[in-house]
Amino acid sequence: MNNNEKHLGNIVDLFNEEIYPGEIIVKEGKIISIQKTISKTDTYILPGLIDSHIHIESSMLTPQNFGRIALSHGTVAVVTDPHEIANVLGLEGVNYMIENAKGSELNFFFGAPSCVPATNFESSGSEITADDIESLFKNQNLLYLSELMNYPGVINNDTEVYRKIQIAQKYNRKIDGHAPGLTGNALQTYIDAGIDTDHECSTLNEAIEKINRGMKIQIREGSAAKNFEALWTLIDKYPDKVFLCTDDLHPDDLIEGHINKLVKRAIEKGVNIFNLLRSVTLNPIEHYKLDMGLLRVGDSADFIRVDNLVSFKVLETYLSGKKVFDLSFGLNNMAEQKIINKFNAKYISEDSLILVPENNRIKVISVEDGELITKSFSATLEGKTDLNSDINQDILKLVVLNRYVSEPPSIAFIHNFNLKNGAIASSIAHDSHNIIAVGVKNCEITECINWIISNRGGLAIHNGSQIFGIPLPIAGIISNQKAEAVARKYKELNEIAKELGCQLKAPFMTLSFMALLVIPELKLSNKGLFDGRTFSFTSLYDN
Repeated sequence: MNNNEKHLGNIVDLFNEEIYPGEIIVKEGKIISIQKTISKTDTYILPGLIDSHIHIESSMLTPQNFGRIALSHGTVAVVTDPHEIANVLGLEGVNYMIENAKGSELNFFFGAPSCVPATNFESSGSEITADDIESLFKNQNLLYLSELMNYPGVINNDTEVYRKIQIAQKYNRKIDGHAPGLTGNALQTYIDAGIDTDHECSTLNEAIEKINRGMKIQIREGSAAKNFEALWTLIDKYPDKVFLCTDDLHPDDLIEGHINKLVKRAIEKGVNIFNLLRSVTLNPIEHYKLDMGLLRVGDSADFIRVDNLVSFKVLETYLSGKKVFDLSFGLNNMAEQKIINKFNAKYISEDSLILVPENNRIKVISVEDGELITKSFSATLEGKTDLNSDINQDILKLVVLNRYVSEPPSIAFIHNFNLKNGAIASSIAHDSHNIIAVGVKNCEITECINWIISNRGGLAIHNGSQIFGIPLPIAGIISNQKAEAVARKYKELNEIAKELGCQLKAPFMTLSFMALLVIPELKLSNKGLFDGRTFSFTSLYDN
């Protein structure tokens, strides 16, 4: 009995850099033959796409639910850091992601979170120690040490940071970087520690310096941080040094596309097709030593079929020779998702948001749309008994509340959200995932925060008369619902934000990064206003 399967199409050969009509023969999940043919064919067969750096939790979906959608976009593997759920639940959270991913056809290559918590200047739900990292390498066979966000710890020779690096080197694991704006001798010290990737570049000069010093650059295009336009020319200039990634991708964007969208955009820019496909296949596979096929005889039959190399519409996705997606059978159903969580916040009163001023001159966080980096400036607010939002200056009250223990909220002010009314809040607040909220009136901010507490996690928006929200019962950051439902509801919340005056492309995603202290300039933790340039707390008041 002959169990061989034949696949006809225009073969995209990365190694010989040619495209030709061909026939692929697959047996028992492996490619046993690739032959040129004279038969004309309309569709193209190429290796499946790989996202080289992503946090699945930011999609607000479980790995199983994420995988259903990603496969439909031609993604066959993701290199993923579960540090979001680790900040909430530690090893329990990491193991949850690994176990849940086993129910998906998509290949998940998990890293061991290196910075949980990201800093000691905020309160997280758990921590991942050097011993925990060794356990993950030893018992779960994780492939790499996830992004070392604590670059000051690397540069200043922090003992615990270097223990983690040494454990990764002991197990011969790659070490991912996270070094926004780092240059010169400090950058070289960081690289010399054994860190050889970075996904935080926002300018060509920064990326080129890092490449010249030996790093590989992951060009990021997610829901909030968008660096593709600034960096896409690197693909042809440094074809063996560049990957593509999304980092953080919200559900509405995932429904529309994944790495395939970036491939299409790069094709429209005129990027060499072989250099481009290399960045999303060969480069991450070789760097991380991923067990994935590259459309060669003897390889696992991991490939996709697209309509052409212009519109790049994915028609079929195969893993180990098994068809896991095509346009006829669509997406598989999702099994019931287990719920785990840690949520101990208590309801707050409106009075807890009253801020009696020391003076009226304050420091303000200034948001840059499409960037995680913030700026800052000083402004004057009116008020003797309470400093409130000033919509005329577009300066709004920003609140972070510890969700793990009961304590008073931390308060600052932020510019560029442009809300004229209402409030928005989220229990997704990188990386410790406390509750973060921004709004016009104390009462509306309070109601949003209390809605999240009542649901033990979620996204909420107050439009001035009522609250709309998405419960996130898994660790307070992930939904147990299907991607389509989550994406639809999330899109509705963003539309309400726009109706309230917000002009940011992804207001909830942007808000979630306003507590990420490791990215300059000013951010807010549950412990106070933090200056990422000096890596220390700073006064709200500009004396």
